[in-house]
Amino acid sequence: MPEETTSIDYVMEAASGPHFSGLRFDGRSPSSPSTSTTPPADSTLDSLLPNPPFVIGVSGGTASGKTTVCDMIIQQLHDHRVVLVNQDSFYRGLKPEELERVHEYNFDHPDAFDTEQLLECMRKLISGQIVQVPIYDFKKHQRSSDSFRQVNASDVIILEGILVFHDQGVRDLMNMKIFVDTDADVRLARRIRRDTVERGRDINSVLEQYAKFVKPAFDDFVLPSKKYADVIIPRGGDNHVAIDLIVQHIRTKLGQHDLCKIYPNVYVIQSTFQIRGMHTLIRDKDISKHDFVFYSDRLIRLVVEHGLGHLPFTEMQVVTPTGSVYTGVDFCKKLCGVSIVRSGESMENALRACCKGIKIGKILIHRDGDNGKQLIYEKLPKDISERHVLLLDPVLATGNSANQAIELLIQKGVPESHIIFLNLISAPEGIHCVCKRFPSLKIVTSEIDVALNEEYRVIPGLGEFGDRYFGTDD
Repeated sequence: MPEETTSIDYVMEAASGPHFSGLRFDGRSPSSPSTSTTPPADSTLDSLLPNPPFVIGVSGGTASGKTTVCDMIIQQLHDHRVVLVNQDSFYRGLKPEELERVHEYNFDHPDAFDTEQLLECMRKLISGQIVQVPIYDFKKHQRSSDSFRQVNASDVIILEGILVFHDQGVRDLMNMKIFVDTDADVRLARRIRRDTVERGRDINSVLEQYAKFVKPAFDDFVLPSKKYADVIIPRGGDNHVAIDLIVQHIRTKLGQHDLCKIYPNVYVIQSTFQIRGMHTLIRDKDISKHDFVFYSDRLIRLVVEHGLGHLPFTEMQVVTPTGSVYTGVDFCKKLCGVSIVRSGESMENALRACCKGIKIGKILIHRDGDNGKQLIYEKLPKDISERHVLLLDPVLATGNSANQAIELLIQKGVPESHIIFLNLISAPEGIHCVCKRFPSLKIVTSEIDVALNEEYRVIPGLGEFGDRYFGTDD
């Protein structure tokens, strides 16, 4: 026994390897199986990228400071691969008859851009391909026929332009949308300076174009697209505080699992050496039942605490023993747990330890019949429709049983947004299956594993959790 304890302490202290949190399709075949024998209801892994980049759209009026904001973001993200794609590169080349009346051509209208080519270029970049971005000559109003700008795959793609929010297809590619909001007089002064110095135009033509096309287009197309922005930056590049906050958010997203970028309702608790060490232990096929239960309980407690943090709170003031007033929060009162029998029952003790007197219901689903969707038994609180629900199942594999349980809760009147699904480990296929069908619920897990194998077991996984936890694996 002392030797075993020493071994466990050593593993906990030595588990300092990097935490893997990305989908990997490198042909490796880890051998440890995990629960579930039913095929996924809707798996889209073939189309999922190993490391999809973080796509940022930056829009705003002409000469609002969009490029300056992009340059500042790129400078602060110096330790990541970042590329900038300008919508201006995708201007359509003017036809001979259009060139003859170039002063009457509206360069600020959506039709002035080749949006289809922009979409094709962005999709290739997002899929990890190298693309050739056209080079537009603003003096000749034509694209260069013999030269292109090569753009390589990157961690972050920034798409900048006045109308990048106008087309829904382009917007849907973005993980973050930024609108640079600058005073109209400042923008006009900048545009005069830019078009006369950089693009060889005279002041009169710039002012005429601004009054005839630029300002009406801003009012008709650019300003209405402001509503799609996630972040609005007043004063553009002069707003260092806003840019610092944006960069912090981007860094956080880059550190997330790829699926958390796709599904914002998926939360993976922050990995530490302690968490990594506990995962190392419970995944070890040779660990004793006592230690498996002990370290599983510790991890489950962390997942439960994290899940509770997503419940609504109300502000509350109390008087401390010193007579001072402390402003804090009051816990959510209408709460219950629901365990998916039987592995989910392993999470009940941690929930009771965190929530005194909490009601816990049970759902039993036969995993081997009817594609894993056969409901056998349910016992739920009568007023469950009035409560927030913590759904408990330590392993999310295919997602079929989870979907059946969630569907039952919704049929009982529980709003989808009031359900928080707690897991120890999750397979990407299961996350796809659940999140696509129920985008408003939250999933909280401690690790996302690589994939399901051909037997639909989580890899690397941790075996049959219920058997290992309750000692029925012999």
